[in-house]
Amino acid sequence: MPDAIPPDSSATQSLPADASSIDALPISECLDELTSVLAQAQPVVLQAPPGAGKTTGIPPALLNSNAAGDGKTLLIQPRRIAARAAAHRLAAAMACRVGDTVGYHVRFDKRYGKDTRLISMTTGMLLRRMQSDPFLEDISCVVLDEFHERSLEIDLALGMLQRIRTSLRPELRLLVMSATLSPEPIAKFLGDAHTMISKGRSFPVDVRYSKQISQESIENKIVHALPKMLEETTGHVLIFLPGIGEINRTQQAISSCSWAEDFQIHRLYGDLPAKDQDDVLRTSKKRRVILSTNVAETSLTIPGVTGVIDSGLVRTMQVDSQIGLPKLQLESISQASAEQRAGRAGRT
Repeated sequence: MPDAIPPDSSATQSLPADASSIDALPISECLDELTSVLAQAQPVVLQAPPGAGKTTGIPPALLNSNAAGDGKTLLIQPRRIAARAAAHRLAAAMACRVGDTVGYHVRFDKRYGKDTRLISMTTGMLLRRMQSDPFLEDISCVVLDEFHERSLEIDLALGMLQRIRTSLRPELRLLVMSATLSPEPIAKFLGDAHTMISKGRSFPVDVRYSKQISQESIENKIVHALPKMLEETTGHVLIFLPGIGEINRTQQAISSCSWAEDFQIHRLYGDLPAKDQDDVLRTSKKRRVILSTNVAETSLTIPGVTGVIDSGLVRTMQVDSQIGLPKLQLESISQASAEQRAGRAGRT
């Protein structure tokens, strides 16, 4: 089983989903209860660890059981790359093409039609849709995935959905999913929500920490840690770095090493062209080292990753109190983010 070793820190028609593959996911233990509650239009708040199969297993189960209702289902993701990747993964599981039963809608890119039943979209696209269609009249179910990635957008979306559900559309199904966030506060806000906790995860993850703090540059730390990771794991290695600058410097540092000829080096970040993002998410026979920002922290499953090196850092937008303007600031990640990053290796 794969180990993560971070040395340095209509509507009733059944879909052709592979039921055996869904049953194999740890989240399958919750599906009967979840679909039963949602079918009664009672909101559900679900907590399940990384690798449990929330994004992959729950949407097909909702559609197959008709718990999502007769309208379309929206699967809301915090990032564009996650929304597109989820659509491709779900379409493959349901044996259909992207744009048919399953589609997606992100900024500057959308693939869905009038017969699409499940649309994976970003939070921003949901808010824009609610401006033109404030009652979401053709939508019967909304799934807020990765809710632990709290933001003004996702909080606003939850508040607007709650207002729609409690004032005009009590039949609207709502499911809030998180890997690390406690479900009780969200359930309290929703009032009548049913809380569920799943303990299962796909594979065990072995976490190791650096025994000493070094003042070396990030790229040098990675160059020192990577050979040991490559020896102790057999698959791809995912390396989390705070920004594009660190990614480029680390790529140059690794490429200059003689042992780097045995694998491919890929970069992964939000502004990377969609084609290049999709290439990283495809299966590969040759071993890979993937240098990524936190875009790979949640929702994404990169096939074949058996090791994660986590720098423990992230760049976030903060307001400079002296000049009153936003700026990117380097800071340590939260414990929840660390768990998410480590969980990237325990998925397949």
